[in-house]
This record gives sequence, C-alpha cells and structure tokens, in this order.
Amino acid sequence: MCMPPKFRLPTMWLKISGPEFELDLALPGPILQSILPLLNIYYLERIEETALKKGLSTQAIWRRLWDELMKTRPSSLESVTCWRAKFMEAFFSHVLRGTIDVSSDRRLCDQRFSPLLHSSRHVRQLTICNMLQGATELVAEPNRRVLETLASSLHTLKFRHLLFSDVAAQQSLRQLLHQLIHHGAVNQVSLYSWPVPESALFILILTMSAGFWQPGPGGPPCRLCGEASRGRAPSRDEGSLLLGSRRPRRDAAERCAAALMASRRKSEAKQTARAVPPTRVTRRSTQENLTAGGTDPKRELHPPATSHEAPGTKRPPSAPATTSSASASSSTSSSKRAPASSAPQPKPLKRFKRAAGKKGTRTHQGSGAESEDLYDFVFIVAGEKEDGEEMEIGEVACGALDGSDPSCLGLPALEASQRFRSISTLELFTVPLSTEAALTLCHLLSSWVSLESLTLSYNGLGSNIFRLLDSLRALSAQAGCRLRALHLSDLFSPLPILELTRAIVRALPLLRVLSIRVDHPSQRDNPAVPGNAGPPSHIIGDEEIPENCLEQLEMGFPRGAQPAPLLCSVLKASGSLQQLSLDSTTFASPQDFGLVLQTLKEYNLALKRLSFHDMNLADCQSEVLFLLQNLTLQEITFSFCRLFEKRPAQFLPEMVAAMKGNSTLKGLRLPGNRLGNAGLLALADVFSEDSSSSLCQLDISSNCIKPDGLLEFAKRLERWGRGAFGHLRLFQNWLDQDAVTAREAIRRLRATCHVVSDSWDSSQAFADYVSTM
Repeated sequence: MCMPPKFRLPTMWLKISGPEFELDLALPGPILQSILPLLNIYYLERIEETALKKGLSTQAIWRRLWDELMKTRPSSLESVTCWRAKFMEAFFSHVLRGTIDVSSDRRLCDQRFSPLLHSSRHVRQLTICNMLQGATELVAEPNRRVLETLASSLHTLKFRHLLFSDVAAQQSLRQLLHQLIHHGAVNQVSLYSWPVPESALFILILTMSAGFWQPGPGGPPCRLCGEASRGRAPSRDEGSLLLGSRRPRRDAAERCAAALMASRRKSEAKQTARAVPPTRVTRRSTQENLTAGGTDPKRELHPPATSHEAPGTKRPPSAPATTSSASASSSTSSSKRAPASSAPQPKPLKRFKRAAGKKGTRTHQGSGAESEDLYDFVFIVAGEKEDGEEMEIGEVACGALDGSDPSCLGLPALEASQRFRSISTLELFTVPLSTEAALTLCHLLSSWVSLESLTLSYNGLGSNIFRLLDSLRALSAQAGCRLRALHLSDLFSPLPILELTRAIVRALPLLRVLSIRVDHPSQRDNPAVPGNAGPPSHIIGDEEIPENCLEQLEMGFPRGAQPAPLLCSVLKASGSLQQLSLDSTTFASPQDFGLVLQTLKEYNLALKRLSFHDMNLADCQSEVLFLLQNLTLQEITFSFCRLFEKRPAQFLPEMVAAMKGNSTLKGLRLPGNRLGNAGLLALADVFSEDSSSSLCQLDISSNCIKPDGLLEFAKRLERWGRGAFGHLRLFQNWLDQDAVTAREAIRRLRATCHVVSDSWDSSQAFADYVSTM
C-alpha cells in the first residue's frame, strides 16, 4: 500500500470526530509506524494511547524531537522514563517565556491547537525566573483554561534568580500562587540563587505558600473563593500583616535597585498623587517613591506604640528615632547643621530630571538622566547612617532570642487572613535571610502544620537560628504537626554543629530525617544586641536528649576535632536510626572513633547503612575491621578515607577475611582509597568459592585501577564461577591507558555483573592527583 504524492495526513490516515481522533485500525502496523514521524506534536501527543494499543512506541520520536528542537542533552544522572512528558513540559516553559518560535517549525505549528493549553497537562514542574516572566500571561483571561489545567497537574513550583519586580508583576504572582497553591495541587515551592531578596516579594511567596491569603489592593476578586471573599476590602500586604509598623526598611541594595525601577516608570509616576516635585528631592520623598503605594511620613517619624513602648511614653532624646530628625527638617536648616559624626556628609541629591516637551526629547535624554540620577542616589544612600534602622532591627532580634510570643515582637496574629491549603515542602537554596525575612519565616513556621519537609541551605541565618529553633519547638507542639524532614546547611553557625544537632533533636522529637552541615568552625557572630553573651539557656543544656524517631542522620562537619561524647548522646537517643552519614568528621584519637562505633553497636540495632566521607581512617584499621564484622549492617561506605595508606599488605587480607565471614553485608563502597591493582585483586577473593559473603554492590571508583588489573579481576570471577553479583562501579579509573584491554575486561565483567563506567582522561587528573599528594 503506497501513499499518494499529495495526501492530507489527518483525513487520510486518521478518523477525526470533533476534538477526539484515533488511528484507523485497518492500517497495517508498518504503515502506522511510518506515519507517526510525520505528525506534528499535537496529533502525536493525542494519538499516544491508540498507538500503544497497536503495539507502537513513540519514545524514539519524542527523543528525536528533543534533540532537534530543545538542543540540550539531559544530565547523565537523570533517568528519563517518558520523553513525551519531558518534551511537552519543556515546550510549555519555552512558549511561556517566549524563547521558542512555534511558527519556525511545522512540527510545532497548528492553528487548531493552543501550545500552552495542549502541553499544560504534562507540566509537573514550573520554573519562574528573573522578573517573574510568565506570571502575568498565566493569569490573563485568555489563558484561564491553561491555569485551570496547571492547577490540577502542577506539583512543584520553582523560583530561580529572581530580580526586583514591579507592583503589577507581584499582583499577578499573587493571583497565580492563589490559584496553584490554595486551589491547586502544588505541594512544593523552591527558591534558588536570590542574592538580594526583595522583602515584599519574598514575604509574599512565603505567606502564600503557608496558606494565607489577603486580596491585593485593587486586585480582582477570586471567583473560586465564593461570595465570602468578593466583598473583602483591600488590606495591607503580607509584609505589613506580619511585621506591622516595626518592619525594617529596605537595605541599600534594595533601595538602589528600586530607584532604577522608579526612574524607568516616570511616566507612571506622573499619574500618581505622590509625583516627584520638580525642585529638590529630599530623603523622605525619595523613600515615598520607592515604597509601594507610598507611606505616611508622620507614621514613619512617629511609629505606633508596641508592647515595648506605652502609648503615652515619650521617647528619650538619646534614643535614635526610626528616621533621622535631620531628614524630617527642611532642606534649609539641614544644610546649615554641622555633621553629627565623623562620617562624611553626603552631598545632596540632584533632582530627577522630568521629561518635558516633545516625546523625542524624552527619548534622547532618558538614558543619561536615568544613569546620572541612579549614580547620585547610590552614593547618597551609601553615605547615610541608618541608626534608627539598626536600633529597630536590634530590638526585634533581641526579642527573637528570648523565645517570647510573636506578638511581643510587633508581629500581629495571622487569624485576620483567610487560611487555605498550604504546601508540604519548602526549599530555600542560597537565599540570604535578613532579620525581617527570618522573623517572617519563623512566625509562619510556628503554625505551619502541613509542612513535611524543610530545606534551608546557605541562608546566612546567624543568630536567627535561635528563633528558628523556637519556632520549630512551637510547631512540634501542634497536634497536627507533619514535619518529618529537615535539611539545614550554612557557612557558619553560632552553635557548634553537635550542640545544634542536639537542640534540633530536642525541638523535633518526631523528626525522621535530619541533614545538617556547617562548612566552617563555629564562631560567635556579633549578635544584634550588644552584651548578649551567647544563646538562650533553653536552647542548649546538659540534660539528656529524650528518645526520638530519627531514621536518617547526615552530618557534615567543619575543621577541628569533634567531641565524641556529644555525638554518642545523639546516637543513644536515636534507637530507630537506620542510616548514618558522617562527612569530614575528625576525632581527637582512634579511641574516640571506637567509642562512637561501640555506641552504634549497642544502641542502634536497626542501623542498616553507614557512610564515612573525607575522613582519615588510616590509623583506625582495627575499628574498620570491627565495622566489617557487624552482622546488622547492609551497606558500608568509606569514601576518600585513606584506608590503605598504612600497612596495606597486612590490612587487606584482614579486611577480606572479615568480609568473607559477613553474610549480611550487601554493598561496599570504596571510592577514592588508593586501592590500585593489588588491592582490587585482593578483593576478588571475597567472591571465592569458600566465601559466605552476599556482597552484590561494589564501588571501586577513583582507585587508580589500570586495565590489566581489571582484566585479571574479571578472569578470577570467571574462574570461580560466581554468578552475577549485582553492580560494579568503575568511575574515574585509569582505564584509558589501554583501551583495548579495558574493553575486554568490561566485556568479561558484564557476563558477571552490571558494570557502570565512564570515559575519563586520567592524564590531567593524574597530574592534579600527584600535585596534591
């Protein structure tokens, strides 16, 4: 059966009935297979089920589309199970951001289909970047069906490299989060690489993720919330709701970026009531233009009383106010006043140039005026001393350390907001948390009962870690608390890592997974309040840790010897521990390491997996043998632990003998231990006929293994007739020195086990290796 020279594929080979269609079942399989590559992605996607019924797979076609259109190669660590779903999800993101032209390829263009609507049901993960691109498009009325589909299909929402956004973009994001989280299926929100977070935007994302909803000022009512939310008056934003009038002002970086945005929106500012005057811009008027909607100058100069200050109390003259008195006075009097400190007096701001005359004149002067105004603004802000702001942040941080109620910090209760569905997983990667942001997060965490997993990675918490511990303790006291996984990592910590671990385990006794890492030794960072000698007494203590539910504990230590008794106290209280990982751990002596191992044997009877990484165990060979004789462990990892640095000729036979007598050990990982050919051949004896070992996974990556040694290892396995023992990992060995021998060795090994290797250039790596010896 041959195809006519000019055929219309949809009418020739497909049965079409409205929006539904299926393959003509009378067509032979070979013809159907030849038709599938000719379909565009819309017909190809919707015909998937019928093709499967005919025994045809479209995965190869989707993979080819990915290679030709997306032009990126997936990560080697990524296992793609469905190329159709992967392609459609990436296609949706590219169309939303405008980075792909659907009219450029016939396989992407079809006037009968909407690219966003057609691919939205495959989107499980959506990433929003930079200036919130895509948020406005998704909440637009023409894309209502797209947003409704996303609400049911989307599970993960990610934010990457966010920049400062305008009020309109934040309002669109507010509606988007409300639809996807509160009325949708999103259960994970992740933020990545936000060097200078914008407070209003960050607090908006946090509060919406926690399930709190306040309609934005002037925003349209939500049609899904019912009549109850239609009549609500516009209220303050989440930042004002959480932090009240004591909310710290933006820092210098935020104000500078906001000034650039303000100068770009001069045409919009001319229509507002707070337009910039044509004469002189004072500090107060500049702040008013940088704040969304403006602020009341009287309220800035005289903040309302809080729990720390009675309504009738008069502020002492020596206490710095929220704003400088010099900025509140007139420009004439302030220019005659002598400087109050040795800091250089900032020069006055040049007035922002107002565009006058014809439109062409505005275009000609726009670039120069914008850069000049921003230049002056940056330097005047840098010269100002924010005494009032520093005192204000210090007072808030002081309250954050005493474990008091949030209302004492000027944080109003959240009951005024409507409570909706909230997410279960929150991840913050490389997002520095200011005092304002940290207090907001902690205030939300104390009642975030739906949260199951929390990741805080390199957020610069500093002394705010104490407030975090208080919030986690309050959350744990809630009846419906579901928090079971906590991942915490940072450059510094005001507490030593073992004391911090003890405090977390005390605060969250129901925690199942705890991963904690501190890169540098503990140092007492300068607390916000002078004279604060250390952490609160209720955070650390000498009392014993109550029994907890930890099943997985991962700890990454900074440099320096760690006190073994503190680690043992955590292990003794974790009777349900099944997996333990210690990274870069240093003990004062091998006896301390032996004490830890003895504690594991006596108190952690359920331990199945044990991992050591970047530890010097050259002097702990007897302790390593003790571990290999443990009949409860199923997997042991010694990664870059220098096992065979000393006495390899004596230690290797002892190690093999211990493994041959262990019938419960299933996996052994030895990457980066200088095993070499001799050590590999010694390990081959573990699989001999007289061995009772049940080892099925062996990792010997980065062990200076050469092709001839690997070939001899394969021959010994063949000689002993040992059946397939599982997986063998050979990454980053010297197999490129003799490619023919290496291929022969891998061919023989694949008859015995599943081999995972790579093509690695060892010449340059060897030079680097020798240089670090």
